[in-house]
Amino acid sequence: MREYLLTAALAATLCFLITPVVRIIAMRAGAYVDPRSRDIHTVITPRWGGVSMWVSLSITLLVVNHLPLVGKSFGRESTGIFLAGTFIMLMGALDDRYDLDAITKFAGQALAGGILLLHGVQILWLPINGIFTLPPNIGQLLTILFVMIVINAINFVDGLDGLATGIVAICATAFFGFSYLLAVINGFTRAGAPSLITAVVIGMCIGFLPHNFHPARIFMGDSGAMLLGLLLSASAITLTGQIDANSITSQGSSSTLLPILLPFSILAIPLLDLAMAIIRRLRAGRSPFAADREHLHHRILDLGISHRRTTVILYMWTAGFAIPTAIAAFTSAWIAGLVALAIFALSLALLFEFKKELSRI
Repeated sequence: MREYLLTAALAATLCFLITPVVRIIAMRAGAYVDPRSRDIHTVITPRWGGVSMWVSLSITLLVVNHLPLVGKSFGRESTGIFLAGTFIMLMGALDDRYDLDAITKFAGQALAGGILLLHGVQILWLPINGIFTLPPNIGQLLTILFVMIVINAINFVDGLDGLATGIVAICATAFFGFSYLLAVINGFTRAGAPSLITAVVIGMCIGFLPHNFHPARIFMGDSGAMLLGLLLSASAITLTGQIDANSITSQGSSSTLLPILLPFSILAIPLLDLAMAIIRRLRAGRSPFAADREHLHHRILDLGISHRRTTVILYMWTAGFAIPTAIAAFTSAWIAGLVALAIFALSLALLFEFKKELSRI
């Protein structure tokens, strides 16, 4: 555990120090966004936050490769995740500068999924009537679809300063806790790509958040949103590949379902926002990828709640799904339920406090 904490701390420190430099480069390169009618910000703000994340990722991996435990996590899968992440970050950086069309971005996301497949990162089984081993072609298709869904869910929720960064940090923390404890309890190796990648993601987000929280001095852009989405999805897929699902099932553990279901539960808020946006736009006769100002965070803001408080409320809602789901794998369901209730109660307290403040005006 100490080596993973060191990994996260190193990634956080590097990302915090590198981001101001990338901010200057982005402004000089023209990778910035002018305020638009649907935007919350009112000043020109650089993108390319994903570039600073990728640089910190690269340096961190080079350093921790020499640690006794974490160094054993490096292999074919880790290499594939890094290469796919590099590709998706570069495409995102081009989009941040030149605004690529949706078809080009989808094709790039699918290609990034293909890079993962070439390095053995693939969904191998599903918990259907026990354990159903997927035919290779079906597993490959589901892998690419899963990667694309998670990437776009993160991209869609990136609408408030610090929102996507914090949500991904919470998601990665829950997933790291699940993957690490699953290895400890079931006797799997603690040195694995899922724990390594999520530890780095946690660090990157923590280091980037001070620059990205309201008022943001830099946005993560598509370069960051797509990179984080790919890293999260790849971590989930590699975890399923490391688990002997049949042995877990024979022990009567409920964890068999969770490697597949956990990402969807952890990403409940981004995925809900993504689904609502697609349905809303299709009903209005518009493209599902046409931007609007009707996302979940916009609706909370329209209630008169401040930018920062809206962000924190959505953090809590994310944690209310993510943390209890991970806890449920290792303890009683009622304990997980109590944790969920406590987190959602805190978010409601923020709303009630706002109403009290409003009544005094």
